[in-house]
Amino acid sequence: MRATRTNAVRSRLSVLLAFLAGLCAIVGCTANGALAADEPRPPLAVQFSLDRPIDATAAPFVMAASGGLFSAEALAVTTNIASGSSDAIARVAAGTSDFALVDINALMRFRDKDKQGGPRIKAVFVLFNKAPYAIIARKSRGVRALTDIEGKTLGVAEGDLSVRLWPAVALQNGIKIKSVKQSSISAAVREPMLSAGQIDAVTGFSYLSAINLKDRGVPADDLAVLKFAEYGCEAYGFAIIVNPALAAAKPEAVKGFLRAAIGGLQIAIKDPANAAAEVANRMDGGSKDLELERLQTILRDNILTSEVKRNGIGAIDPARFERSIDQVAEDFKFQKRPQTSDIFDDQFLPPLNGRLIH
Repeated sequence: MRATRTNAVRSRLSVLLAFLAGLCAIVGCTANGALAADEPRPPLAVQFSLDRPIDATAAPFVMAASGGLFSAEALAVTTNIASGSSDAIARVAAGTSDFALVDINALMRFRDKDKQGGPRIKAVFVLFNKAPYAIIARKSRGVRALTDIEGKTLGVAEGDLSVRLWPAVALQNGIKIKSVKQSSISAAVREPMLSAGQIDAVTGFSYLSAINLKDRGVPADDLAVLKFAEYGCEAYGFAIIVNPALAAAKPEAVKGFLRAAIGGLQIAIKDPANAAAEVANRMDGGSKDLELERLQTILRDNILTSEVKRNGIGAIDPARFERSIDQVAEDFKFQKRPQTSDIFDDQFLPPLNGRLIH
C-alpha cells in the first residue's frame, strides 16, 4: 500500500515537472528556473527600402540606426535603395522588403493599377505632412509667381512626381495649363538646363532642385520656389509603408519601427548639423553643408507644419486626405476611387504623447 502511494506521488511529480519544463520552453526560464521576462529579445531582421539614393530625407532613419533606437526595439534594419516609389512599393508587396519610405500619392496610383491581386499595401506613418512638390523658376526669365508660368517653357523630368499634381494646382489657381509648354527632359539635365537658361522653370521637389541650383551658382535671389502646398495642394508626401504579412504576424515590430523613426526624427531636430553629417557620411561624395541646408528646408516646409505641431507626427487629417485624393484624380483616372482607409492605417501609431514634437 505504501509502495503504491509512493509510486502515485512520483508519477504526479513527473507530470508536474514535465509541465514546468514545457512552460519554461514557451516563456523562457533562467538557469535556476525563474522566468526570464527581462531577457533581451533576439533582433528581428528587416529590410527597409528608400525610394531614391540617400539624402537628408533619410535623416530620421539614419539617426535611429546610429543612435541604437532600432536595436533597442529588437530590430536589425538593413537599408536598400529602390529606383523610385513604384519599385519600393513593389518590393514591399513582394515581401523582399518589409518597410519602405515612398510617396503616398504614388501608393494611391500603384494600388489602383495593381491587377495582380497582390497584398493591399497601406501607409502606416506619414513623415512629410506637406508634399515637397514645386515649380522652381528663374525670376530673371519672368517667373516670380505661379500665374507667370503661362506662356513659359516648363521642364519635366521623366518620373517626376510633382507634375502629377500640377493639373490640380493649375485648375485651382485659374491657370490655363495648355498655355504652358512642357518639355520632357532627363532628370540629370534638369538643373543644368534651368541654370543655362534653356528652359524657364522645372517641376521638382523644393528641397532638391532649388538647393541643387544654388549649389550650381544660381543666385538665391534669382530663384522662385513655387511650392504647390502654398497654392492649394492638399497632398501629403513621403510615408512609411509595411508588408501586410509582417504587420499581421508581428504588429509589435511595426510599432517598434515607428517609435524608433520618431526618436530618430527628434534627434535630427535637436541636432540637425550632426544629423546632416551622418547622412553625408553615407553618401557618395556627400556634402555636410548641402545636406544641412536640405534637412533644415525639409523640417521647416514639409515636416514641422502647424498640423503636426497640433496633432503630432505620423497621422493624417481624414478630411484633408480625402481632398488630396480628389486632387490626384485630376491627373490620374482611378479605376475605383480609394477611400482614406484604403491607403492609410493608423493602428500602429504611438499615442499622441509619443508623437508630439518637442
